[in-house]
Amino acid sequence: MMKPNRAQIRSLLAAAALALGAPAWADYLWLQREAGQATARVGELHKPLAALPALRDAHTVLPDGTAAAAQAQGDHFAIAPAGGGDVRFVATRVAGEVLTYYQARFGRTEIKAVNDLELVPTAPDGNTFRLFFKGRPVAASQVNVATSEGWSRVLRPAADGSVRFTPWFPGLYVLEVTARVDNGSATVDGKTYQDVRHTATLSFEVQP
Repeated sequence: MMKPNRAQIRSLLAAAALALGAPAWADYLWLQREAGQATARVGELHKPLAALPALRDAHTVLPDGTAAAAQAQGDHFAIAPAGGGDVRFVATRVAGEVLTYYQARFGRTEIKAVNDLELVPTAPDGNTFRLFFKGRPVAASQVNVATSEGWSRVLRPAADGSVRFTPWFPGLYVLEVTARVDNGSATVDGKTYQDVRHTATLSFEVQP
């Protein structure tokens, strides 16, 4: 029997660290373009929350991984353009005994992961995506797709862990995946949470 190499071992360890499951709520955080800037909203694409929930450490993530401030404006965060490339945003939410890390990305031009949990296109503007957790490829049990036109789908991974679909019509597409950290914990303000989850979205627009 052939022994796994180091890259395979790292991938297996990363996969073992995640266990996908239904979240305690259906909300996620996503990015979209509005009035020439990016905005971050929470809820579901067709049911955004009327007001932002209590979020911690909400900020834009620059391509080099450094943080930049974002301004909360009632029901969304306004994100000023920061040059070319894709836009990323992260925030933390505490709800009861559940700690969730929201990680959002708008655009599919870059083929690298920056956020801890991120869906990444395998080619610029491509339709095949891989899920990365802390820089290592992992397989999602499913990826949910919602669109501004009301079309939705659940994507299942191929044997190599990738997911693929073809955007058939113009509009905004939001791909979402939620991963629960298996046997993990995190401490916020002195309180330790055993139920720690990561929710990642990748959104992009298809022009007419």
